[in-house]
Amino acid sequence: MPELDPEMQSKTARAAQLIENLASVRSRIITSARGAREIRLVAVSKLKPPSDILALHTASAPQVHFGENYQQELLAKSQQLPRSIRWHFTGALQTNKCKTLAEQIPNLWCVESLDTPKKADKLEKGRAALLAAPETREAGFLHVFVQVNTSGEESKSGIEPWDAPELCRHVRDNCPHLRLIGLMTIGSIARSKATTAETANEDFITLRETRDRVAEALGLQAEALEMSMGMSEDFEGAIAQGSSEVRIGSTIFGERPLRQDFKIENESS
Repeated sequence: MPELDPEMQSKTARAAQLIENLASVRSRIITSARGAREIRLVAVSKLKPPSDILALHTASAPQVHFGENYQQELLAKSQQLPRSIRWHFTGALQTNKCKTLAEQIPNLWCVESLDTPKKADKLEKGRAALLAAPETREAGFLHVFVQVNTSGEESKSGIEPWDAPELCRHVRDNCPHLRLIGLMTIGSIARSKATTAETANEDFITLRETRDRVAEALGLQAEALEMSMGMSEDFEGAIAQGSSEVRIGSTIFGERPLRQDFKIENESS
């Protein structure tokens, strides 16, 4: 039997390691949720090659939801990889790029970082244009999370907690091609590192309180709005505090390269 060439051996080993990492994260999620509810896992694949994503998406227990932080990287990957992937944009939104983001990626399932009415309007315009084209009419509406700055850090994106109800109402009432599904936060690094399944995180408490105020303002049950909180450092604690979705990157994919060193290769060639 001929031996695999070194490059193929390396890719096979990499795929096996990724699948093992993903299985471990899924097991920890189930344990943290205590079987009480489904938790959406978004595998954050920024600065990782399309081959990594494909390995997880085509595994026997396929991963469907993947997150990207940079628009150009997401656009390039979406053109190379299967349409069955549900992409999440998890990075900081730029107003002048919102329409393009919502219009050019039919399988963009969710934007997680909405923080102004103007950006909502641009996303709405882009998704409306996408659905008006016969060849992409089946794409469906675009889910959105409103990002809340729960830590008060100037370096963090997100709307102030007390402004969240107004923005959420704007999405519901003025953006028919968007679907508000909840609130998202990226808390402080210090609080994240101190979080365990047994200790409360102030950022998660703030997001839950904000979610409850938004639900009351919109006449909804609190459970009708999801909370996207928790990453590699703190996802078990986030689930214990009610998170509906966790965004996991390095625990699945390993450490990332510097952005300036990353280049997407055309892996179909």
